[in-house]
Amino acid sequence: MAVGLTPNYHIASIVSSAFYAIWNLFSGFVIPRPRVPIWWRWYCWACPVAWTLYGLVVSQFGDIETPMEDGTPVKVFVENYFGFKHSWLGWVATVVAAFAFLFASLFGFAIMKFNFQKR
Repeated sequence: MAVGLTPNYHIASIVSSAFYAIWNLFSGFVIPRPRVPIWWRWYCWACPVAWTLYGLVVSQFGDIETPMEDGTPVKVFVENYFGFKHSWLGWVATVVAAFAFLFASLFGFAIMKFNFQKR
């Protein structure tokens, strides 16, 4: 998408690396969503990497009842620490597919309408 929206691949790499840095910061790898300050939590919901992480963690660990070393079931830990609920798995899949469709549509629109070769 960044390649389609920018005039050359040099600028596209700069733009995409900036987005990757921000998306990784708010995805939940570094700081889980419940611990993000409330005034930044909206960005966690708008971050495609956060939705992907949500789907991966919930689909793999969201329904495991096996207790961990401290006696807490894995399902309860995932809900308490990350704020991920297994019942949202269908919504998560829909949002991830919507992000893929959005990015593909933006790329298609950009290569159709933008012409960076004007003199």
